[in-house]
Amino acid sequence: MGKVAVGAAVVCAAAVCAAAALVVRHRMISSRKWGRAIAILKEFEEKCGTPIGKLRQVGDAMDVEMHAGLASEGGSKLNMLISFVDNLPAGDEEGLYYALDLGGTNFRVLRVHLGGKEKGVIGQEFDEVSIPPHLMTSSSEALFDFIAAALAKFVASEPEGFHPPPGRQRELGFTFSFPVKQTSIASGTLIKWTKGFNIEDTVGEDVVGELTKSMEKIGLDMRVAALVNDTIGTLAGGRFYNQDVIAAVILGTGTNAAYVERAHAIPKWHGPMPKSGDMVINMEWGNFRSSHLPLTEYDQALDAESLNPGDQIFEKLISGMYLGEIVRRVLLKMAEEADFFGDTIPPKLRIPFILRTPDMSAMHHDTTSDLKVVGNKLRDTLEISSTSLKMRKIVVELCDIVATRGARLAAGGILGILKKIGRDSVKAGEKQKSVIALDGGLFEHYTKFRVSLESTLKELLGDEAAETIVIEHANDGSGIGAALLAASHSQYLAVVEA
Repeated sequence: MGKVAVGAAVVCAAAVCAAAALVVRHRMISSRKWGRAIAILKEFEEKCGTPIGKLRQVGDAMDVEMHAGLASEGGSKLNMLISFVDNLPAGDEEGLYYALDLGGTNFRVLRVHLGGKEKGVIGQEFDEVSIPPHLMTSSSEALFDFIAAALAKFVASEPEGFHPPPGRQRELGFTFSFPVKQTSIASGTLIKWTKGFNIEDTVGEDVVGELTKSMEKIGLDMRVAALVNDTIGTLAGGRFYNQDVIAAVILGTGTNAAYVERAHAIPKWHGPMPKSGDMVINMEWGNFRSSHLPLTEYDQALDAESLNPGDQIFEKLISGMYLGEIVRRVLLKMAEEADFFGDTIPPKLRIPFILRTPDMSAMHHDTTSDLKVVGNKLRDTLEISSTSLKMRKIVVELCDIVATRGARLAAGGILGILKKIGRDSVKAGEKQKSVIALDGGLFEHYTKFRVSLESTLKELLGDEAAETIVIEHANDGSGIGAALLAASHSQYLAVVEA
């Protein structure tokens, strides 16, 4: 072999060796980066841990905060608001009642026909009305005039045989899902607007008074019999169908809970003792916080960058508004530190709240062998086009960690309520059922979340006590619930009873 040929062979061999070395190096880097991605996931999983012992501590802390919030105003992060609802539906309410459900950019007006013990809800009709954007920032008068006009139009379609007798007012339950300081069953002053509303002259005013003025202006003879929020409406709706309902929990975009408390167990209540001996408490439990909550660096960053830093910590761990965002934040860290989606970070992954909880739920519930749904969601939502099966599996695992933590913490919160009212264990000779009405899109549509919540609650209670606790889905409790509360707080009840 000539010198040239030998030289070429040596060069060729060197090139092969170099190429092989590059492949090995690339594999090592790739393996190291994959290892880093797995490490980020495992560290997150560890920090999100909710062993039963920790959940019992969460339940105990919820119980302690409930006591503190009932003892004095500002005594706890839990407001434990007195709702003035001391009469929940008994199931024998009769007649035609209206409801107005205002909680966002749309409101609903409902007409509910109640037929008493035997017939229950005979019929219901509703109309949904969109609020023109300019009215969300104009004046109190303009907004409530618009609502009253829509209500009058709906009343005009009332069936002939249902008009009230002369001298009798129609009665309305008003679900108003904004922060209100309740001053009676049918009055409350607005603390602040949320959800895009900003009408300064309503703040500090009685919202029932504002609506009443607008109704009187157009000759609509209707009385607001009850002012409630959606959680209390859900409790009332649940109680109408089942007298064993003792609490309601909303798990949707946000989260809250309400329950029936003994009036004598509310030190900050200075009014006359209600005849029923009971008072419904609106916990505002989204604001619960405790050193036992498993907070991670991602939760802390989310909170710091939110519109309400330091507030609603429990809500930020368990509600639909935030779960998808937590998943996004962990994926972003994997992309930044482990090139999880390749050499460049997908730009969409940097956009807060781009990954919504319904997207996360769809990926979490993917049963296809190649996790096709996960691949499609990553492509359509985050513009990440090529993902391997093992990457998709990591994404599903991440969804599972976030959803499981949220569901188990919600179960810990429910345990706290049951402890406070002495329903967390079975007393000798007692087998009283305690029903919790649950509503909200997260509970209704995110199956793995719901299953995890229910199984965790059973685990926390133990077999014997778990047999006495029932979770019931109370669909659209808040609208019907408001009409039912108008019925149970009707000004004509005394006449009937007499």
